[in-house]
Amino acid sequence: MPQDQTTAPRTEESEVVASVAYVQGRRSHDVPLQDIKSYTCQDENLLWIGLRNPSGELLQQVASDLGIRPKTRDEMLEPHRRPKIIDFGHCVLVVAVTVEIDQGRPLFGETQIVIGRGFLLTVRRGATSNYRALRERLESAPDLLRRGSDYVASELLDLLTDHYVAAAGELEQVVESAEQKLLIRGAKDSDIRKLYRRRRDLLRIHTVIAPLAEICRRLATMDMSAVDANARPYFSVVADRVLRVDELINGLREALAFAFEASMMIAQTQQNDITRRLAAWAAILAVPTAVAGIYGMNFEFMPELKTHWGYPVTLAGIAAVCGVLYWRFRKSGWL
Repeated sequence: MPQDQTTAPRTEESEVVASVAYVQGRRSHDVPLQDIKSYTCQDENLLWIGLRNPSGELLQQVASDLGIRPKTRDEMLEPHRRPKIIDFGHCVLVVAVTVEIDQGRPLFGETQIVIGRGFLLTVRRGATSNYRALRERLESAPDLLRRGSDYVASELLDLLTDHYVAAAGELEQVVESAEQKLLIRGAKDSDIRKLYRRRRDLLRIHTVIAPLAEICRRLATMDMSAVDANARPYFSVVADRVLRVDELINGLREALAFAFEASMMIAQTQQNDITRRLAAWAAILAVPTAVAGIYGMNFEFMPELKTHWGYPVTLAGIAAVCGVLYWRFRKSGWL
């Protein structure tokens, strides 16, 4: 997964998307990062901190102030190419890979979700889409935010699944366009290279999407201290959605494979048709060639040499045989 690259120096303001305290599901106040350590995380309240492309120092500081243990912090600093879930007891780390489409090619990012007692930490790397709409929707429904960090985590994973669905929809249009080109004009060398890249992209998307379904299943079925039993059914719903998206991605891969096979069969049929036509004309032209070759021999005694009607009879015979052959080949579909 490509790492985010930037030329401008990053500042704390650009790295911190939000740091908000919610009391009984309602937005209370913004919590500056320097005050996180003194903030008391309680089950009935929620501290939601969102970071975007944070530096290692900032991430270490925020995690330390939230009481996240060193082993968890070290895991958060590592880049991840696959989804992952780790239950550290005091918190649960969920790593999901984001997928966005740019000019028909997928762009991969990373989102880390740390579910803890009274707090939720989200770390976004490489992804361009944000969670502002989700935050505003949850803030408009305090009963939802009151359910805690585990429920918000399920909503975040559901939002990532929405992004998967949008990416699959864009790729579906790309695949349909490729199918039309392959079936109308056949497969050229450049088309085969593009087809390989598209199938490779779909395989990479499948690789980063499929494990997330199992992660959501674990969150829905396993007993974790940071995940309440009432929140588990929401993760099960997300798992079903991820599986459906993964099936759609696999279907697109199969569609490209079938389109390529169909284009190859069409090309092979066209080649066979050309071969039959050439063979039929070769058989027809073999008759006058053979007769002309025989009469081209310099023998003294040959039939029809002294006959007055020999030449037109020979031409008529050649034309008759060629006509019969043409009729037979035409009838059999070779011409």
